[in-house]
Amino acid sequence: MLQAIQEITSQLSSKARLIAVTKTKPIAVLQEAYDLGLRIFGENKVQEMTEKHELLPKDIAWHLIGHLQSNKVKFIVPYIAMIHSVDSLKLLQEINKEAKKCNRIVDCLLQIYIADEETKFGFSEKEVETLLQNGEIQQLEYICIKGVMGMATNTTDLGKIRNEFRTLRLFFHKLETNFVGKNLQWQEISMGMSNDYQIALEEGSTLIRVGSAIFGHR
Repeated sequence: MLQAIQEITSQLSSKARLIAVTKTKPIAVLQEAYDLGLRIFGENKVQEMTEKHELLPKDIAWHLIGHLQSNKVKFIVPYIAMIHSVDSLKLLQEINKEAKKCNRIVDCLLQIYIADEETKFGFSEKEVETLLQNGEIQQLEYICIKGVMGMATNTTDLGKIRNEFRTLRLFFHKLETNFVGKNLQWQEISMGMSNDYQIALEEGSTLIRVGSAIFGHR
């Protein structure tokens, strides 16, 4: 594991960070990763992440990277560092409601649909622009939009993957240029996983979500 972590982190720019995707991994493996210096862990499922959060050191920054249902928001808002998978205004409003109860601001990323696959979630570019233009996000005082997240098509066509990541980066720059607000802080582009993180880094990713390249396959 140490060699894998060192190899990945050696490729990070000063702006990029590694999220260790720990889904399905036992506590002992997460503790080993922690002992090797990793502090940002990414999980897909609320229940699994909450159970791990309770058992592991409290300086771990937990990132939810999987699809989030509104009725699960209340379980993670007290401790979550960032929610990557925000794909509706309804979900943002629910996060804001629960964050207000905890009196904390929750960092969120807008998940953008960039893949050529129907199974992926996310906003279209037009939907995001409409959402930001109508001003409803500005009313949500307990969330902060930190950037965007995207998942490339599951393909061996590296050119296609690169084009999808580039599309996301260019859209991010369009958003940061055209939309300003106290709860809009365009800082993060979350893209790239074990099989494509190197391309993602070349295309400007600031958060790569890597699991199997660190921990091996299930």
